[in-house]
Amino acid sequence: MIRVSEITLPLDHSDADLRAALLRRLRISDDELGTYAVFKRSLDARKRGNILLVYVVDAETSLDDETLLEQLKRDQKIRLTPDTTYQMVAEAPPDLQERPIVVGAGPCGYFAALLLAQMGYRPIVLERGQAVRQRTKDTFGFWRQREFDPESNVQYGEGGAGTFSDGKLYSQIKDRKHQGRKVLTEFVNAGARPEILYVYRPHIGTFRLVKIVEHLRATITDLGGEIRFGSQVSELLVESEQVQGVRLADGSEIASRYVVMAVGHSSRDTFEMLLNKGVLIEPKPFSIGVRIEHPQSMIDKSQYGPQAGHEILGSADYRLVHHCKNARSVYSFCMCPGGTVLAATSEAGRVVTNGMSQYSRVEHNANAGMVVGITPEDFPSDDPLAGIELQRKIETLAFQAGGGNYDAPAQLVGDFLAGRPSTKLGEVIPSYKPAVKLTDLSECLPDFVIAAMREALPAFDRKIKGYARPDAVMTGVETRTSSPIRMTRGKDFQSLSIRGLFPAGEGAGYAGGILSAGVDGVKVAEAVALAMNEGR
Repeated sequence: MIRVSEITLPLDHSDADLRAALLRRLRISDDELGTYAVFKRSLDARKRGNILLVYVVDAETSLDDETLLEQLKRDQKIRLTPDTTYQMVAEAPPDLQERPIVVGAGPCGYFAALLLAQMGYRPIVLERGQAVRQRTKDTFGFWRQREFDPESNVQYGEGGAGTFSDGKLYSQIKDRKHQGRKVLTEFVNAGARPEILYVYRPHIGTFRLVKIVEHLRATITDLGGEIRFGSQVSELLVESEQVQGVRLADGSEIASRYVVMAVGHSSRDTFEMLLNKGVLIEPKPFSIGVRIEHPQSMIDKSQYGPQAGHEILGSADYRLVHHCKNARSVYSFCMCPGGTVLAATSEAGRVVTNGMSQYSRVEHNANAGMVVGITPEDFPSDDPLAGIELQRKIETLAFQAGGGNYDAPAQLVGDFLAGRPSTKLGEVIPSYKPAVKLTDLSECLPDFVIAAMREALPAFDRKIKGYARPDAVMTGVETRTSSPIRMTRGKDFQSLSIRGLFPAGEGAGYAGGILSAGVDGVKVAEAVALAMNEGR
C-alpha cells in the first residue's frame, strides 16, 4: 500500500473525481489502480467561498518495485503506507492469581478495562453511578423536573461526563504507538460510524454514545471482565505504601494489588479520601466562565461564507483565544455546534453548565464555553484541594443567583458589557433546562473573570462577526473544564506515593476529553499488565 497526501477537491466532487485525482497524482492508468481507502479528510477553508476538501488516501497498485520506487522519489507526498495496527504489550498468564480493579466507567476506565480484558486479565470495574440507560432517565428527570440524584447525573455513571456532550473525538496528542487509532477503531467496532477514522474533527453525538457505551460494556464482560454499578469506593486499602484493595460504601472489600483510579474530574469526595490515604496530590490550573449561545446560522455564515449550509460542511464550529491586559487568557471551550446548554451539577445546591450536541447538530443555537484560565495562585489556600473549594463557592453562588431551584443565572452580552442586569431576552432563546433566570453574572463570578471576558468579547467579535451581538446569551457557570488536581505518577504510571495505584484519565489530571481519556486508559492498562506480569 502507498499513501498519497494532499489530494485537493471541491466540496461537490464525486467518487469518480477522487479516483481521477488519485490516478493523476500516481501517473498510472485506471487498470493499474487496485483498492483504495480514505485515511484522512480535512478542510482547507482559507479562502471564503472556495472551501476545499483535502484527502490522504491509501491505495494499492500493480506497479512493480522499481516503478514504485521512482514514484516515491518523484513526489514527497507519496510514501509507503505505515502500519497503524495496535500491538498488545502483554498477555495474562494462564494461572492468573489476582484481578486488577478499575475504578470508574468513563472513557478512561472503560478503555483501561477493555485492554486488560483483551489481554486476558479479567478486570473488575467499579462505578458509583448507574448503567447508562438508567443514568439517562435520571439525568433527563433532573433537566425536566428538577429531580436531582447525586449518584446518577451528568458527571456520575456509565460512560462518564463525556456521554452527555458532543462526543468529540479529536485531540492534539501524538499517536506514535497507534493508541489513539486503537480507541477510534474500538468505537467503530462498538457501533460508531466508520467516518470517525478519517474525517476532520470527528464526533459521535450524545444518543449514539449510549449504545456504544453499552456495546463496550458487553465486550468487556464477554472477555471475562466484571462491571458493578452502584459501587462507590469509599476507601483505598493500603499497607506499607502498597495498595491491597478497596472498600466499598456498603462495607464490602475487594482485594487487589493493582488499582486503576479513573474517577473523572468531579469525584470530589474520592479526591479527599485519596489525599487522606497518603496519595500524592497537587493542585493544577483549570478554567472558569460561562456558556455563550449564538444562532448557529450566524456562526455558519461567519466561518463558511457563501458555502454555509453545504451538507458536507454541516454546522460550523470555532476556536477562539484572547490574551488579556491583566495577563489572563480567555478561550472557547468544548464548542457544541447545533447543540444545547445542559445542567451538569454533581452536588445538591449548586449550578454547573456544560454543552451537548446530537450527531446531526441541527439545533438552532451554537454554544461554547467562554472561560478564563486560573492557576493555583488564585485558589483560596495552599491545600491540594483548594481548587475544589473555589469551584464549590462559584457553583453555590450560581445556584443562589438562579433562584435556588437549579435554574441557571444568565445575562445578555449587551447588558454584560454595559454592567447592568438583564431583564428581557432578544432573538437568541437560551436552551438550558430546567430554565434560566436573567440577572447579573458578576454576582457569581470573580471580578478578574468578569473583566477578562469583557475585554475578550469585542476581540472575538472581530474574528466572528456578531459574536458580541447584544442579545447573545451567557449562561453561568462553567467550572468543570478540567480536573482541579493532579495525582502525580511516575514513568511506570503508578502513584509516586502508593505502589500499585495507577492514577488515570481526566480526574487524575492526565487527559482532557473523550479521545485523550481513552488513550490514557490504554496506556495505563499496558502499564498494569506489565507490572502484573513482573510481579511488581
